[in-house]
Amino acid sequence: MESDKYEGLKLENQICFPLYAAAKEVVKRYKPYLDEIDLTYTQYIAMMVLWEKKSMNVKELGSFLFLDSGTLTPVLKKLEAKGYLIRERSKQDERNLDIRITREGELLRDRAVDIPAQMGQCIKLEPEEALQLYQILYKLLRSFE
Repeated sequence: MESDKYEGLKLENQICFPLYAAAKEVVKRYKPYLDEIDLTYTQYIAMMVLWEKKSMNVKELGSFLFLDSGTLTPVLKKLEAKGYLIRERSKQDERNLDIRITREGELLRDRAVDIPAQMGQCIKLEPEEALQLYQILYKLLRSFE
């Protein structure tokens, strides 16, 4: 039947659409909290990695965040201008750019510490559902490697 041929093109039959829409809505919910600490969502997730790792090269950060250096470079430049990190050429390999968190960047973590709990109030999932979603999304991400 002709209509069956196009069934796969219905928006309701796409896994990509609810993923896209949910991601957009979650990031939108972060905005008021991130505005308070003057970060964009991409700057925030970069800082989250640096709060944990302290220093790394840009390629490593890109791997953690699933972002390319073209996307990361302007983000890192803005974070450096705010005094939260330092970017410098690697002493081992001039082609690599190393980044490390500054004291100001470390102090920012204290201002951000409540954001995950605040976001937890915005997302109406039971803890088991949130864990299940987390596991499924990371399984999906790993399938792209």
